[in-house]
Amino acid sequence: MLTLHHLNDSRSQRILWLLEELGTPYEMKRYQRNATTRLAPPELAEVHPLGKSPVITDGDVRIAESGAIVDYLVRRYGQANGKPAMMPKPGTAEYESYNEWLHYSEGSAMLPLMLNLYVSRLKEAGALLHPRIDSEIANHLGYIDGALKGREFFIGDTFTGADVQMSFVGEMAKVFDKLGPYPSFAAWLSRMHARPAFQRSIEKGGAYRFAK
Repeated sequence: MLTLHHLNDSRSQRILWLLEELGTPYEMKRYQRNATTRLAPPELAEVHPLGKSPVITDGDVRIAESGAIVDYLVRRYGQANGKPAMMPKPGTAEYESYNEWLHYSEGSAMLPLMLNLYVSRLKEAGALLHPRIDSEIANHLGYIDGALKGREFFIGDTFTGADVQMSFVGEMAKVFDKLGPYPSFAAWLSRMHARPAFQRSIEKGGAYRFAK
């Protein structure tokens, strides 16, 4: 049975959303962050040595990285239930762009946003770092906004796994009130939030409540 090991307020939410989009049967095991430390519970380390979420298990398959999970689920279940594929055809230019977005999300875009999260907790001690962090955030959000200008989705004119993978970048940028100068990115995120499958994922997994 395909199982999502779901941690509240985490990247796991986009995997839950993807599963709802795919419409394939799955079960969800819930894990709750420690209210004080905001860390994942030790039970997750019994699923994967890193003790992180998301993690999926599917028979003998166990995957812990969001991009790898999205790639696996889209390849394995993307055409299930008569739905259109959620990725371009391999070997095309569109597929290479799709693959780039899958890696870019965590490999580049999330780094300055996570630095902003942690450095902000240092208060005045982190003040000297914020100009560089803000510059990097602006660089990446500007790049994303430009890529979405005049487009409904990241790849072509259809919803793909790239939209799912990039959603967490938008969520974190929104938490830190960084989306104002980037109307195309903000509008895209609103469209994603309006999708019925996204709404179902929030009902099942709970709304994001990120602590700044």
